[in-house]
Amino acid sequence: MPFPSSPRAHWGPRRRTLLAVGPAALALAGCTAGGEGPGASENGPSGAERRARARAARDSEGLVERYDAVIAAHPGLAERLGPLRAETVRHAQAFGGGPGRKPSPSPSSPSASSSAAAVPGDDKDALAALAAAERELADRRAKALLDVPGELARLLASVAAAGAAHVYLLTEGGA
Repeated sequence: MPFPSSPRAHWGPRRRTLLAVGPAALALAGCTAGGEGPGASENGPSGAERRARARAARDSEGLVERYDAVIAAHPGLAERLGPLRAETVRHAQAFGGGPGRKPSPSPSSPSASSSAAAVPGDDKDALAALAAAERELADRRAKALLDVPGELARLLASVAAAGAAHVYLLTEGGA
């Protein structure tokens, strides 16, 4: 017996339309001139933008240290976590951080020593803890989009989306 169609008319775009148009819109947004928005100047990034970049770099570097702690505590996960860790290093570099810098803990992010001590003993729990850290950071970056100018907002959005993908791979995707 077939289900009757809904008596309500569909309003707005359908999911397929959004999925088809979404990547094109993101590509166009990436092609626009940077520097627009509050605090933008012709002489370079504003102080607020530099602080936001530095914080994002510190956050990514702290996440790299969490990956390192989990890999050290669970060597069997090294192959699975290696590509995610490498991508997180690239995120830190994109924000101006990098492998040579030692992150200074920010008030809102856990310190490196506490993340190393907080590695659960079970592989599944260690992956869940990493996924929670990735999720929290991706959520914070998504909220920060409203407070930064164009190019940095696009970078934050891209890295937040990658963090959300990491969460999936750590929890369900079997990275």
